[in-house]
Amino acid sequence: MNSVIEGLVSDLQRAFANPWKDEVLAMWLPVAVYWVYSLMYHFLMKAEIPFFEQFRLHDPQEGDKRNRVSVKRVLAMVAFQQITQMLLSILVLHPEQPDQVVAHREMALARYFAIALHLVRPVPMASHEHVAMLISRAMYYALIPAMQFFLAMVILDAHQYFLHRLFHMNKFLYKHFHSHHHRLYVPYAFGALYNHPLEGLLLDSLGAAMASEIMCMTPRMCIYFFTFSTLKTVDDHCGYAFPWNPLQFLFANNVEYHNVHHQPYGIKHNFSQPYFTFWDKLLGTEMQKPRASKAAKLNGKAQ
Repeated sequence: MNSVIEGLVSDLQRAFANPWKDEVLAMWLPVAVYWVYSLMYHFLMKAEIPFFEQFRLHDPQEGDKRNRVSVKRVLAMVAFQQITQMLLSILVLHPEQPDQVVAHREMALARYFAIALHLVRPVPMASHEHVAMLISRAMYYALIPAMQFFLAMVILDAHQYFLHRLFHMNKFLYKHFHSHHHRLYVPYAFGALYNHPLEGLLLDSLGAAMASEIMCMTPRMCIYFFTFSTLKTVDDHCGYAFPWNPLQFLFANNVEYHNVHHQPYGIKHNFSQPYFTFWDKLLGTEMQKPRASKAAKLNGKAQ
């Protein structure tokens, strides 16, 4: 046991010797972004600025009345989950050797160049090689990473949908684990990762790690993927439906969509998170936001 702890401490010391290395940034940047982005929404909620209040999903007093967990407890559990998340990152993220990075890049570019050259050969042009080189670089630096990123989003969504739904449908799992998160009937940004520690590990940390591993993401790509997923999760719990927010108008699965799931009338719906809604659509668990009067009636019945 002591050797395991010593090894972990050694890994941590080595990891944070240079905090700006890609594999280290992928560990701590999503955590920093979580607190900074949440703090922005916390300020808006406390300031109650009239212009922004028109986009607020719940009345300011509603959280104190309906939420069943203190803010201090939420913050402590989120911090604990993020520590666990960072420890898991040590196992997943490995430093890249510069010579290996160069060799991999050259091999990939050569492979894409051969494919591109084969495709452009039949087309009359001044320099097939120059065009093939441009295409190969576009594939390596843009097309392939974009495809990896998108497929990682799909994998994470699938993982979270089915596990999230299981935690709702199984009474034992819901009572002892997932009910922690649903103590927040009025979600707020800091509570986005408020979960039972085991659920947080399985649903969030393991899901993102698995998606990045399956798609063979580099540490640099993991920085973008983990940080963007964190931003999206916080935004889905922020409590404000801003029409200009790209995380909300570009995704049907947004703060309003997920807010339905946190209400008693929608607790068996809208399991999809954090990106898309197609699993809910395909499997019949989608619920659009009801009108305010209908929502009040449904909430009354559910309670």
